[in-house]
Amino acid sequence: MSENQQNSGTLGRKLGLSAVIALGVGSTIGTGIFSTMSEVALAAGSSLFLVLAFFIGALLQLPASFCYSELSSAYPEDGGYYVYLREAGSRPLAFLCGWVCFWATDPPSVSIMALGLVNYLSVLLPFDNFVLRMIAVGVILIFMFLHLRSVKAGGIFQICITILKLLPFIIIIGFGIFFINQELFMNAQISDGFHGQPGFIALFAAISATTFAFDGMYSPCYLSGEVKNPRRVLPIGLIATAIIILLLYTGLTMVSTGMLSIDQIANSPAPIALVASQIPFIGHYAGLVVAIMAVLVILGSMSSAIMYQPRIEYAMAKDGYFFKVFGIVSKKYNTPSGAIIAHCMLIILLTFVGNLTELLGYFTLVSLIKNLMAISTIVVLRKKEGYNPFYRAPLGWLFPIIAIVMNLILIIVTFIAAPIGGVVCAVAMIATGLPAYYFWNRRKTKNNE
Repeated sequence: MSENQQNSGTLGRKLGLSAVIALGVGSTIGTGIFSTMSEVALAAGSSLFLVLAFFIGALLQLPASFCYSELSSAYPEDGGYYVYLREAGSRPLAFLCGWVCFWATDPPSVSIMALGLVNYLSVLLPFDNFVLRMIAVGVILIFMFLHLRSVKAGGIFQICITILKLLPFIIIIGFGIFFINQELFMNAQISDGFHGQPGFIALFAAISATTFAFDGMYSPCYLSGEVKNPRRVLPIGLIATAIIILLLYTGLTMVSTGMLSIDQIANSPAPIALVASQIPFIGHYAGLVVAIMAVLVILGSMSSAIMYQPRIEYAMAKDGYFFKVFGIVSKKYNTPSGAIIAHCMLIILLTFVGNLTELLGYFTLVSLIKNLMAISTIVVLRKKEGYNPFYRAPLGWLFPIIAIVMNLILIIVTFIAAPIGGVVCAVAMIATGLPAYYFWNRRKTKNNE
């Protein structure tokens, strides 16, 4: 099927390179970096391992970025992971991936952002928790209407909010580098480490703990069907996103370990605010500055997530493998209105019934498994007749193998660290997903008879 046939009469191509990079960077830099730094520090056990964890974690995204660049240039249509698994010949796994995205990773991740927004708004506004949650709901609805009305306007907004949310990080890194304490800077002294086990086990555990901080990096793949010249723009955008995130996270952790001890970072509920408090120009206003910074970061991430996440269920519904409402496209605005509205309703529900800690508890393992399945499709697709990507990952099989192996290692380490929550979630997804798949597959077969 040609690219034009796939998208004829559905969604238009209105997003350029700057929007793709803004979407990738804006989706990645969210509550993850605020909520995971202390967790990573606790697992790492040393300042050096903390910096290495984020640096290596970011480096490990590059092989995956090369793989997703190839896949998105081969299949420039909305749906991302679902499309790659479908084209690899595994419709059940494709469905399970989309099922997991909807129920276990995508809307829950936005509810995590909304709950994070509530926490930081409490520093700025004198309201109780319920009122703050209602404000978060109002933000969700505003973004819902923005992305319902125009993907182009949504892309422009994403560029603006991403630039705005990067500025505070750049300021902290730019000023903080002049106040680094050489005695603290990337100190190799080991604290307790991962379950009291220093060395490479602690380092791998820390790298695994960074996973949530990198989630969203491949979000532009969800909107491949709405990107101009996608076969060229998507590979450039995905690789540029990975490089920007690597530089930003490495710079931030280097400044942090040069101003705070590993124990201070590990035991702080707000390590970035603690870092900011050490900078003379910011010091007294650190709490306020970081609260405003966090609100900007979270707003940008919520906007991007509400923009890209519904596209995977839209693709499934278009194929007849999800609720029909998700396949509705606004004739006036050419946006997947049904999927966007349904997503936002689930996000709002989870914002009131969810708990931030509980949601974070099962996120990592299923997210890693989802990425592993998607990246592994490149092994099958490269052998498939008619597979013709505009861009190919360099060095043959090297980057796909690295991406697959490292995901497997991180899955094993994550399982060792927290086996119950992740396994329960994975089993629940399979137990509910497979019957749901066979229901839609049976209905689709009957309709085709």
